[in-house]
Amino acid sequence: MNLSARPAPAGSVIVVLLALLATLLPGTTAVAAESATTSTATVFYSTTSSSWSTYNLHWAPAGGSWTTVPGIEMEAACAGWVKRTVDLGTATTWQATFNNGNGTWDNNGGANYQLGTGSITVKDGAVAHSDPCADATEAEGTEATVFYDTATIGWSTYNLHWAPAGGPWTTVPGIGMDAACTGWVKRTVDLGTATTWQATFNNGNGTWDNNNGANYQLGAGINTVSAGAATKSAEDPCAAAEPDTTAPSAPGNVRAAATGTSIVLTWDAATDDTGVSGYRITRTGGTGGSSVISVGSTVYSDTGLEESTAYSYTVKALDAAGNVSAASAEARATTGEQPVQGTGAPLGGDPRKDPIYFVLTARFYDGDSANNRGGSQHVKSGNAANNDPMFRGDFKGLVQKLDYIKGLGMSAVWITPVVLNRSDYDYHGYHGYDFYKVDPRLESAGASYQDLIDAAHAKGMKIYQDVVYNHSSRWGAKGLFTPTVYGVRDSQWSWYYDQLQDGFEYDGLTVEPVSGKSYYNGDLWSTAEPSGNTCLNWGVPTGGKSAEGYTIYNCQWPSPTSGMFPEALYHQCWIGNWEGEDARSCWLHEDLADFNTENVQVQNYLIGAYNKYIDMGVDGFRVDTAVHIPRVTWNRRFLPAIQDRVTQRFGAEKAEDFFVFGEVAAFVNDKWNRGSVNHSAQFFTWKERREYAADDEVAAIEQFDYENGMGTGNQPTSTNAFLEGNSYHTPDHSRFSGMNIIDMRMHMNFGDASNAFHNGKDSDDSTNDATYNVVYVDSHDYGPNKSSERYAGGTDAWAENMSLMWTFRGIPTLYYGSEIEFQKGQKIDCGPTCPLATTGRAYYGDKVEGTVTASDFGVVSSASGAVATTLDAALVKHVQRLNRIRRAVPALQMGQYSTAGISGNMAFKRRYTDAATGVDSFVLVTVTDGATYNNIPNGTYKDAVTGDVRTVTNGTLTVAAPGKGNLRAYVLDLGGANAAPGKVGADGPYLK
Repeated sequence: MNLSARPAPAGSVIVVLLALLATLLPGTTAVAAESATTSTATVFYSTTSSSWSTYNLHWAPAGGSWTTVPGIEMEAACAGWVKRTVDLGTATTWQATFNNGNGTWDNNGGANYQLGTGSITVKDGAVAHSDPCADATEAEGTEATVFYDTATIGWSTYNLHWAPAGGPWTTVPGIGMDAACTGWVKRTVDLGTATTWQATFNNGNGTWDNNNGANYQLGAGINTVSAGAATKSAEDPCAAAEPDTTAPSAPGNVRAAATGTSIVLTWDAATDDTGVSGYRITRTGGTGGSSVISVGSTVYSDTGLEESTAYSYTVKALDAAGNVSAASAEARATTGEQPVQGTGAPLGGDPRKDPIYFVLTARFYDGDSANNRGGSQHVKSGNAANNDPMFRGDFKGLVQKLDYIKGLGMSAVWITPVVLNRSDYDYHGYHGYDFYKVDPRLESAGASYQDLIDAAHAKGMKIYQDVVYNHSSRWGAKGLFTPTVYGVRDSQWSWYYDQLQDGFEYDGLTVEPVSGKSYYNGDLWSTAEPSGNTCLNWGVPTGGKSAEGYTIYNCQWPSPTSGMFPEALYHQCWIGNWEGEDARSCWLHEDLADFNTENVQVQNYLIGAYNKYIDMGVDGFRVDTAVHIPRVTWNRRFLPAIQDRVTQRFGAEKAEDFFVFGEVAAFVNDKWNRGSVNHSAQFFTWKERREYAADDEVAAIEQFDYENGMGTGNQPTSTNAFLEGNSYHTPDHSRFSGMNIIDMRMHMNFGDASNAFHNGKDSDDSTNDATYNVVYVDSHDYGPNKSSERYAGGTDAWAENMSLMWTFRGIPTLYYGSEIEFQKGQKIDCGPTCPLATTGRAYYGDKVEGTVTASDFGVVSSASGAVATTLDAALVKHVQRLNRIRRAVPALQMGQYSTAGISGNMAFKRRYTDAATGVDSFVLVTVTDGATYNNIPNGTYKDAVTGDVRTVTNGTLTVAAPGKGNLRAYVLDLGGANAAPGKVGADGPYLK
């Protein structure tokens, strides 16, 4: 942001939410009405962390103009604070930045501070509602102090909302509380003539503790509130506590790397006697002068900088007591040119409308052979003999074939992870190394990841990015921790260990000139024992030999038990029980170093990384290995972070539509995975139903034990997927976690469509809303019944499966090539032990060579070459028409369903009603077999497949069996905009 001009306005959602909460929380109704008439605000700005001689306030009311730079001068308030009162006119919210009048700014990291009315404090990047100088000016009266126990609360800000007996409440959210001692915050208030008072507490962002609606009843003197219990005339819980005066150590090894007009800053974590609470970055450079940015992680992505400009950074560490470290050494980087970008905003809209096409980007279509890479296993795997490098497809190829995918009728593309990978066989993207960098083996000039997103959006298609929070590559995560392994370049191992080349940075694409490798590893190993080594018996022979007969040494290969990884950041064990707690806290595989996701440094690293891709405008995340992270960690940290970032960048409506669906790998046919609720897919669609310890590691164990003890019979249930008779009802998503799921139970049973149908619906009452389930037959991992081969049930069975997926609840999803039974019966994945060309991950490009143009979803206007032949396949015609029918009938996209009063095998009714848009859609579906529907609304029904028209006068309709793979979809004609579409598309090989 250019601070010589006006700061770019940033939206404020929090203030609006707090205003709404004021009408819902105890004791706040009158205050909400009062605050609506307030037209002034006083902001207090802390001077304790800066040494400015002058403090200026640069501000703008909501919808109004900014003051002239540098703004208006602030006045001294009390020790450590300056203040300024502003007249908001008719506005109730405003935004502000602060500066010293000489080019140094605090603009909240570019987001500006979003403020409301009344008294407000801004300190170290945090906003609270209080008057920090009130104690010096309040009239004498009866004093009371309340201490609030934070041990089991994970808030970053604590506010006290209170009222003396018979008196008014404070303005929502109340007054900020101060740190008292470890585990406690406090606030002293003047009761005037009152001797009793009542209080509630909140985090300033909509989360409250109001004693379950009863408020806390307090008295004069000292009070404590802990675990839902209030104690009057209490002992001071901090009486023996000594103040923390020790500052953290200065952050070390600060590094800055520029890409375009963005700079990624990383550093080693500081240490402190009580714990580091955050970091403060000072950036210098550009026309904006200096800026101070507060962050919680050891990685910061600084975006939107000036082109071809040198920037320098220093970092300080802070602790909870406000102690600040010395500044780090300076890091410098120079930006490049501004990349050409599109709108960069997600499309939005209900994700249930968008059928998904899943591609392994590196295996789909090769648009640029210059970025093809075979890696260390190119010859051994047999790929070399086929001229088939593992990294072959790319974003350029995917952009070129978006019309093929659109021509199938698919409007969302799920792509494998895009972050820079590092392993011997990493084309699939699940071995993340640098989570802040897009893998260059996927990008080309004019075909960056941003270009792919923009190109898809231009065609009305969404991009769902596969993301991994559970693990990194075996070589760790750049910017968080990368292990050093023992390596001796003797006559045996010199072929493997590359000589260290100072200044060369691995990116998977660039060939290191000395070794001649793009998979160079000279930065990973050392013969000399590194400083701080924790691996036992460094370099001592194990007594074992490699397959070639070479001596194997200790610390030569990363593993969870080698001691190479710090236990604060990585787990230290192998999974033993896949339904036990260790399935969430141990390694899956030697190539997948398991993050300690309950560690705040790990959390911040991952949140910061995925914020980058949210900012690029992706439309959703498919979450890999979601089951291997505790639900409480998802619910506390990662899912709210996703929602917060999308809301911050694109608004609440886009955040609601941002689609997150998790892989909870329950490869059994049980409703509950071998009786373990913690390892069942539907479990992850729910919020927590009780509070756990503030410490995330402790909370994870508490949550596992609690829910394990509750068992399968005491889990929450939902009617969100089900009709009430023939009526749609508004779903209740108040307990929704934010994560939808891949329908593992249907996936496991798709060896037979009928089994998939009956097993799938059996789990829907324990899923928050099964209409959002992602439904597929097979994938890059497994076929039905955990088969290791791509589905080979036959074309008729495929057609039947598709007919069910496109009409039953959930979002139909197709693994690339399934539309022509690509690689049917072939082993899906055999690693480097066989050529990719012989597997279910074979290169698809040969099937889509040529040109194709889609005039609409499911409509191809022209095609030539091999792709024209592919588009003539029976299943392609089938899926095209299914998509057109589904798009014509809202009930098939978003409707609830019921099988009540219906005789038939795969037969059901669905309805979707939206009063706001006037949509009402009701449909009767049967797949393959005949059915009779009783107690349905009378009226005219039109079949979307045949165009057959039926008039129902007695609440009953009978449909003859359409045949294997075929279906009937009788839509109730409700007239006007809700008229039944009649026959959609032309007869095909199955739909006729």
